[in-house]
Amino acid sequence: MSEGILRFLPGSVMILALLIKAPALRRGWDQPLNRAACALLLVGAPLTFLASPSTISTVNRLTGVVNFSAPLVFGLITVFSGTCVVLVLLWGGGPPAAVRRAVRLTAAAFGAVTVAIVVLFVIGDAPVERLRDLDTYYATTPWIREMIVCFLAAHTVGTSALTVLCGKWLRRADRSLRPLRTGLALIVCGGLLDLAYLAVKWVSVGARWAGRDWVVPADLAPGLAYGAALLIGTGFVVPPAGGSAAWQDFARYRRLRPLWKALRGCAAVRVRTVPLAWWSPVGIRLVHRESVIDDGILALAPWFDPAVRDTAYVVARGQGLEEARAAVVADAAVLAAACRRRAASAAAEGHPGRYRLDSGPLDALAREFHTSPIVAAARDAATTGT
Repeated sequence: MSEGILRFLPGSVMILALLIKAPALRRGWDQPLNRAACALLLVGAPLTFLASPSTISTVNRLTGVVNFSAPLVFGLITVFSGTCVVLVLLWGGGPPAAVRRAVRLTAAAFGAVTVAIVVLFVIGDAPVERLRDLDTYYATTPWIREMIVCFLAAHTVGTSALTVLCGKWLRRADRSLRPLRTGLALIVCGGLLDLAYLAVKWVSVGARWAGRDWVVPADLAPGLAYGAALLIGTGFVVPPAGGSAAWQDFARYRRLRPLWKALRGCAAVRVRTVPLAWWSPVGIRLVHRESVIDDGILALAPWFDPAVRDTAYVVARGQGLEEARAAVVADAAVLAAACRRRAASAAAEGHPGRYRLDSGPLDALAREFHTSPIVAAARDAATTGT
């Protein structure tokens, strides 16, 4: 993937997150968490674009100040790092007074560093434009050297705090909160990549201080930086997107696929489905898929065998499954056996009214239908006629 594409991806992801969160931000602007999320996305979206060599050259030319992009990008990255830490502190919760104190301290520290970066650039001297290696080129230049150290130190502290806090929260987060856990895992991975990028920068600057030129591969540092930005940006997108109604509908739609496919393809199911347009929203598709499944279950009812249900239920309970889940497994076994028996003998007569499924949510039924070994055994037994 070219650098040109990479530098737009993280910003695009953050703009997408901002659009997803826009309704919640508008309704809850008085909430500190919402304001911090908005600030992070607004600051982070243009960062990788502004840090690209072509944009740096353009900004320098338009402002008429050689290396003007250095304090601009360094300052924005410092603000972004501080905002990330603030957002995680607000996410994590805790005693309100302690959280407010930590947020104020973080904002003051990173704000001071941002001001210091600008002041040090103004009083320093950087007459030669550097598009890719300003930090190593000016590592020994008075005042510019201190600016670089301030930036790298703040960035390292911010990324380390973000990675550690998200790692701790990931270990404590409930496993049922999949969007949150996925987002935290992505942020941790992005933080580790960012720390690798910072390690490269510290080593190269340290080599200059030692009087040596350590040549960094041209694409190593930018690749790490863009990869880190993409992962961290995606990590902040996943929780709000995963908690949205559209995403939940899509997740349920995807979970129902094995059951829908089996009933739709079964020779016994004579269901006339209404074709959907390719632009149909996921909510409509979900209702359509549920309707096909419900109609398929009704069509297979004459081939339901209570004995299959009883056997599967006893086996499930014997394996330590809770009563509710054992009932779902038993009904899935009934359905799988009926599907296989009817498909094997399309002309056979069923027995209406013998048993009716009543196992609760269709997605739980679909999961056991697709994954349970007890259901697989019932399906195989129906095939062999045992």
